[in-house]
Amino acid sequence: MAQREHVMRMSVEQPLWRALTGYRVLTVIYAVGLFASAYDEFVRPWPAIAYFAVLAGWTLVTLPKVANAASCTKRFLAADLTVALVGILLTRFADSTARVEAGGPTLPSIWTAGAVLAFAVKGGWRWAAFASTLVAVANLVHRGAPTRDTVHNVLLVWVAAIAIGYVVEVARASERTLARALEIEAATRERERLARDIHDSVLQVLAMVQRRGTALGGEAAELGRMAGEQEVALRTLVSGGLVPVSRVSEDAAQRALVRVVDEPGGPDGPESGDDPAGPVDLRALLTPYAGARITLSEPGAPVPLAPHAARELAAAVGAALDNVREHAGDAARAWILVEDWPDQIIVTVRDDGPGILEGRLDQAEGEGRLGVALSIRGRLRDIGGTAELVSVPGQGTEVELKVPKACEGPKDVRGKAEKR
Repeated sequence: MAQREHVMRMSVEQPLWRALTGYRVLTVIYAVGLFASAYDEFVRPWPAIAYFAVLAGWTLVTLPKVANAASCTKRFLAADLTVALVGILLTRFADSTARVEAGGPTLPSIWTAGAVLAFAVKGGWRWAAFASTLVAVANLVHRGAPTRDTVHNVLLVWVAAIAIGYVVEVARASERTLARALEIEAATRERERLARDIHDSVLQVLAMVQRRGTALGGEAAELGRMAGEQEVALRTLVSGGLVPVSRVSEDAAQRALVRVVDEPGGPDGPESGDDPAGPVDLRALLTPYAGARITLSEPGAPVPLAPHAARELAAAVGAALDNVREHAGDAARAWILVEDWPDQIIVTVRDDGPGILEGRLDQAEGEGRLGVALSIRGRLRDIGGTAELVSVPGQGTEVELKVPKACEGPKDVRGKAEKR
């Protein structure tokens, strides 16, 4: 079944925009309340009232502008900062000189920090430094002299804005890196799936044609030679791109050929559609493997498993039996044992072949043959299971496949598999 990978990008700065929106609303209310509490001390309250009317209306109207980075344009930032600077410089005209010299708050008060933070979130620390510098100059002009409180407030806004801008830049860089990693992982998973399909069908058919052509001789031998060359070329392409694939037995190739030619719709026919509702009985998928030299031992009751997981587990069992035929010969015997545990299903495939010599898996990797890694370990890894291979030279090989019952489909788990 074809899988579609979706890479979801999550904006790490979006919470900052939401926080800035709330900050602007709360600080405009605070500034108006601060003015109302000291109304009697203002020598010219009407300019201040007019300014607060503009400030409140501007804040409410421009809330969509600070909803995200796309809406927060340079023109808006310039206008927003202008509103803050005008409020700072207007304070000396509206308020009493005594309050100004005593360090009283400016008309926009802490609302000004919101304008500076918008620069920081939008453009990073450089934009924040520019905006906070203009605010610092306006505050110094308003006070008339660089008092200790004024310098302290200016430095606080300057440092905080630059720090937040720097954090935003780092967050954006991390977001880009994460998005790229997710894209690469999704592409890798899709390519691995395609490589597995090639391994289970095309390469098997080419291997079968090569062997049959060589056995028949004549023109068929030439056809077999060409099929062998194409198999090597395709195997090299797959192994060079991601993971190599392994040669499988003639019986498996024949099954692949019948599946490709005879099934309605070919590889993309009905079997590649969505999973049927509800679990399936694993025993029904494993029964076709039983034969004169393959003994299947299964529970008397159904062994339910999610459809995709059941198909992948059965395919892994088939790949293990293909390895038995390929490496132990047609005369080898094999046993399949199905165990239904409360939390997992264990399928063991054991043979009486010669076993695997030490270093054989590494040698197979160098030859581009990854039957165990791709068709066995890879399948189990994708459905959240595990595959363990135990082999002693002269005493056969045992492959233990474990699948949790809770598994419902492929997992986003990457791993480095051994090769056979």
